Amino acid sequence: MLYDDGRIACDDEALVIRRYYPWGAKRIPYRAIVSVTRRQMEVVSGKWRIWGSGDLRHWWNLDPSRPGKDVVLILDVGGRVLPCITPDHPDQVARLLAEHGAPGSSPTDSGV
Repeated sequence: MLYDDGRIACDDEALVIRRYYPWGAKRIPYRAIVSVTRRQMEVVSGKWRIWGSGDLRHWWNLDPSRPGKDVVLILDVGGRVLPCITPDHPDQVARLLAEHGAPGSSPTDSGV
Protein backbone atom coordinates (compact mmCIF):
# COMPACT_ATOMS: atom_id res chain seq x y z
CA MET A 1 0.00 0.00 0.00
CA LEU A 2 1.44 3.36 -1.05
CA TYR A 3 -1.08 5.45 0.91
CA ASP A 4 -3.91 4.65 3.30
CA ASP A 5 -5.73 7.03 5.65
CA GLY A 6 -8.68 4.73 6.32
CA ARG A 7 -10.95 6.38 3.73
CA ILE A 8 -8.65 6.77 0.72
CA ALA A 9 -5.99 4.27 -0.30
CA CYS A 10 -3.51 4.01 -3.17
CA ASP A 11 -1.81 0.79 -4.17
CA ASP A 12 0.38 -0.01 -7.17
CA GLU A 13 -2.54 -0.18 -9.60
CA ALA A 14 -5.52 1.80 -8.31
CA LEU A 15 -7.09 4.37 -6.04
CA VAL A 16 -9.57 2.92 -3.55
CA ILE A 17 -12.33 5.13 -2.16
CA ARG A 18 -13.75 3.47 0.93
CA ARG A 19 -17.35 4.10 2.02
CA TYR A 20 -18.16 5.29 -1.49
CA TYR A 21 -21.28 3.15 -1.70
CA PRO A 22 -23.47 2.19 1.27
CA TRP A 23 -22.24 -1.37 0.69
CA GLY A 24 -18.55 -0.73 0.13
CA ALA A 25 -15.62 0.78 -1.70
CA LYS A 26 -14.98 1.98 -5.24
CA ARG A 27 -11.72 0.89 -6.87
CA ILE A 28 -10.53 3.12 -9.72
CA PRO A 29 -7.57 1.89 -11.77
CA TYR A 30 -5.14 4.77 -12.39
CA ARG A 31 -5.48 4.25 -16.16
CA ALA A 32 -9.23 5.02 -15.87
CA ILE A 33 -8.63 8.51 -14.43
CA VAL A 34 -9.08 11.08 -17.20
CA SER A 35 -8.13 14.06 -15.04
CA VAL A 36 -7.88 15.35 -11.48
CA THR A 37 -8.93 18.83 -10.38
CA ARG A 38 -7.74 20.21 -7.06
CA ARG A 39 -9.98 22.80 -5.39
CA GLN A 40 -10.18 24.63 -2.10
CA MET A 41 -13.40 23.62 -0.33
CA GLU A 42 -15.84 26.19 0.95
CA VAL A 43 -19.19 25.80 2.69
CA VAL A 44 -21.04 25.99 -0.65
CA SER A 45 -18.58 23.68 -2.44
CA GLY A 46 -18.74 20.55 -0.31
CA LYS A 47 -17.06 21.34 2.99
CA TRP A 48 -20.15 20.24 4.94
CA ARG A 49 -21.11 17.41 2.57
CA ILE A 50 -20.46 14.34 4.74
CA TRP A 51 -21.62 11.77 2.16
CA GLY A 52 -23.54 11.60 -1.11
CA SER A 53 -24.39 14.26 -3.66
CA GLY A 54 -26.14 17.59 -3.62
CA ASP A 55 -26.20 18.02 -7.42
CA LEU A 56 -26.23 14.42 -8.76
CA ARG A 57 -22.90 15.13 -10.52
CA HIS A 58 -20.35 15.21 -7.68
CA TRP A 59 -20.26 12.17 -5.37
CA TRP A 60 -18.64 12.37 -1.95
CA ASN A 61 -17.64 9.23 -0.02
CA LEU A 62 -18.51 9.07 3.66
CA ASP A 63 -16.01 11.28 5.54
CA PRO A 64 -17.24 12.68 8.88
CA SER A 65 -14.00 14.70 9.22
CA ARG A 66 -14.53 16.58 5.91
CA PRO A 67 -15.69 19.86 7.57
CA GLY A 68 -12.18 20.21 9.03
CA LYS A 69 -10.47 19.78 5.65
CA ASP A 70 -9.72 22.41 3.01
CA VAL A 71 -8.82 20.53 -0.19
CA VAL A 72 -10.88 18.30 -2.48
CA LEU A 73 -9.58 16.27 -5.40
CA ILE A 74 -12.28 15.88 -8.07
CA LEU A 75 -11.76 12.85 -10.30
CA ASP A 76 -12.99 12.65 -13.88
CA VAL A 77 -13.28 8.96 -14.66
CA GLY A 78 -15.06 9.40 -17.98
CA GLY A 79 -18.64 9.28 -16.72
CA ARG A 80 -21.28 11.75 -15.64
CA VAL A 81 -20.53 11.36 -11.92
CA LEU A 82 -17.30 12.88 -10.57
CA PRO A 83 -15.93 11.18 -7.43
CA CYS A 84 -14.80 13.85 -4.93
CA ILE A 85 -12.20 12.79 -2.38
CA THR A 86 -10.77 14.56 0.65
CA PRO A 87 -7.72 12.57 1.71
CA ASP A 88 -5.99 13.46 4.97
CA HIS A 89 -2.85 14.24 2.93
CA PRO A 90 -4.06 15.59 -0.44
CA ASP A 91 -0.57 16.55 -1.67
CA GLN A 92 0.66 12.99 -1.16
CA VAL A 93 -2.35 11.50 -2.98
CA ALA A 94 -2.04 14.04 -5.82
CA ARG A 95 1.65 13.17 -6.15
CA LEU A 96 0.86 9.43 -6.29
CA LEU A 97 -1.84 10.00 -8.90
CA ALA A 98 0.59 12.08 -11.00
CA GLU A 99 3.28 9.39 -10.68
CA HIS A 100 0.78 6.87 -12.03
CA GLY A 101 -0.19 9.06 -15.00
CA ALA A 102 -3.36 10.85 -13.90
CA PRO A 103 -3.43 14.18 -15.82
CA GLY A 104 -3.75 17.39 -13.82
CA SER A 105 -2.98 15.78 -10.49
CA SER A 106 0.13 17.72 -9.59
CA PRO A 107 0.15 18.73 -5.90
CA THR A 108 0.59 22.35 -6.98
CA ASP A 109 -2.23 22.34 -9.55
CA SER A 110 -4.84 24.84 -8.41
CA GLY A 111 -7.59 23.33 -10.55
CA VAL A 112 -9.07 26.75 -11.24
